[in-house]
Amino acid sequence: MTAVATAAGEQTQQQQAWDIAATVCDPEIPVLTIEDLGILRDVQITADHGVRVTITPTYSGCPAMDAIRDDLKKAFAKEGYKAEVDLVLAPAWTTDWMTAAGKAKLQEYGIAPPSGMAAAGGHSGPIRLKMAVKCPQCSSLNTKELTRFGSTSCKALYVCKDCLEPFDYFKVL
Repeated sequence: MTAVATAAGEQTQQQQAWDIAATVCDPEIPVLTIEDLGILRDVQITADHGVRVTITPTYSGCPAMDAIRDDLKKAFAKEGYKAEVDLVLAPAWTTDWMTAAGKAKLQEYGIAPPSGMAAAGGHSGPIRLKMAVKCPQCSSLNTKELTRFGSTSCKALYVCKDCLEPFDYFKVL
């Protein structure tokens, strides 16, 4: 086997391992995978037919991390791998890491996806504007924040003034 063939085989195995990790869902929003959320940061094959997975919580102290760690280990065990999961806090997670598919899934699930980019994403202007939040039910921009914290710390609770439905908004972080 040539070095090029070996490297291609390792890359395929690496991609397969990433794909296994990417099937794990967020326990708080089960329509999103950890890849959709952008918290899946790295997957490495180890020498002992194991994998090392790196994840970043949406915020420090996120209670879903233990469940995600356990689900990752189960997903890899099912495929014959022993998984170790590293939790890294730096760089801090941002909603800018969410995939477009993940934001679309949020909208379909009835949670308004983050609108705009996080300050850490390169917006360094002196004026920070607050964008209107679109209702995930009727798409109206006539909405109002009821409370800064919704069902989880990542979300705020809004109500639509047109269809009168309350909804969660995944905050820009």
